Amino acid sequence: MSRELLLLVDALAREKNVARDIVFDALEQALAQATKKRVNDEADIRVEIDHETGDYEAFRRWLVVADGAVENPEVQKGLTEARREISDIGLEEYIEEAMEPIDFGRIGAQAAKQVILQKIRDAEREQMLNDFLERKEHLISGTVKRLDRGSAVIEVGRIEALLPRDQMIPKENLRPGDRVRAWLMKIDRQARGPQLILSRTAPEFIMKLFELEVPEIEDGLLDIKAAARDAGMRAKIAVKSNDPRVDPIGTCVGMRGSRVTAVTNELSGERVDIINWSADPAQFVIGALAPAEVQSIMVDEEKHAMDVVVDEANLAIAIGRGGQNVRLASELTGWTINLMTVEQSREKSASESATIRALFVEKLDVDEEVANILIEEGFSSLEEVAYVPLAEMLEIDAFDEAVVNELRERARNVLLTAAIVDEEQLDKVSEDLLALEGMDAALAAKLATNGVTDREALADLAVDELIEMTGMDADRAKNLIVVARAHWFAEEE
Repeated sequence: MSRELLLLVDALAREKNVARDIVFDALEQALAQATKKRVNDEADIRVEIDHETGDYEAFRRWLVVADGAVENPEVQKGLTEARREISDIGLEEYIEEAMEPIDFGRIGAQAAKQVILQKIRDAEREQMLNDFLERKEHLISGTVKRLDRGSAVIEVGRIEALLPRDQMIPKENLRPGDRVRAWLMKIDRQARGPQLILSRTAPEFIMKLFELEVPEIEDGLLDIKAAARDAGMRAKIAVKSNDPRVDPIGTCVGMRGSRVTAVTNELSGERVDIINWSADPAQFVIGALAPAEVQSIMVDEEKHAMDVVVDEANLAIAIGRGGQNVRLASELTGWTINLMTVEQSREKSASESATIRALFVEKLDVDEEVANILIEEGFSSLEEVAYVPLAEMLEIDAFDEAVVNELRERARNVLLTAAIVDEEQLDKVSEDLLALEGMDAALAAKLATNGVTDREALADLAVDELIEMTGMDADRAKNLIVVARAHWFAEEE
């Protein structure tokens, strides 16, 4: 029987093109299943086959767990009981008891058949997947094999891949037999069906299509730095030339638009805007908003946002249908873009100036004329007045050295007093509030001055109440309250 088993292993390994070890492993599992049915369906059985002789042994085993943690005595033993048999055994180790192995005859072979075939099928699929991944392909071409609940199963050589419904270009109608291209989005090794998950809506897909159509990209003369898409409708890509003699936009468009047209046809008519990438974020945003013309731009590094001013005639173009143009520009550049007209910009600037003016008048104890001079010179906070280099402030024609020193002294005193107050307020704040994600000492002190000193008090606030107390933006306020309330839902579960 041992010789027959070895012959069976060799035959299966050759026929299915898998390693002998995998076939042995499958046989061991199959024999363990068959043995379990003879003994006890709950028992844990291990079978070991000698790969040289074909002889095999069977063992029943129990996992050693802490005393009192035994949930199933058929597969577990408490530590005290286990140490009566093996004195030095530890937790999470196994006690094994040799068994009489079943005869691998007709009954055993039948019981083993399905386990062996499934194991080998899994090994075949894993081998094909590994062979495919070694080729490092990300742009996949295949044939639609069948449609399954709106998703398409794509045949890629000997492998099946899945193109989910939500990763198809809207309104495209794929049918069995159609040739299709897609981006390899992820690999799901746990899936029982196709393990390659594809996408035709991902920004990476359009980048790969341009790489295919534009040889200069593969040659390193051009780079596609970013892409953003509203699949099936419109896309933006940012390109950069690595050679001053190469026009990045013209190269991607191609002779009479041939290259960009090939990409557009693959994407069901999706319109593509090609823009120059720039290392200067403001210039990049201006390009991304094309065809709208930008009048001015204000960059807020802290909030990673830009106020972009356009005239009335360009506002609708900048926004685009349904906000599409500004949304794609924001995704492409990674910056939050706030579009506004010249009038709206003036109103915002006036409002901000009024706030800063009131701050300077109150905290520095100066009149509006002095406050206006500071604002005109670009000062917007007490910290700037206190700590901007002295030489820079002395350049202000309207102030002499005595006035400059007095303003700096007053600003520093206000900041010092505020820091002492914050320190006192922090003493009232509980650890659970300070430990919240998104919380910092300055914010905690500000909350404490409004009577919010622990997590529960913060969780009870509405978003607009938190904004009014702290002056923070709506998104941060919303996120902070969600974090503060997280334990409520955890307790419910």
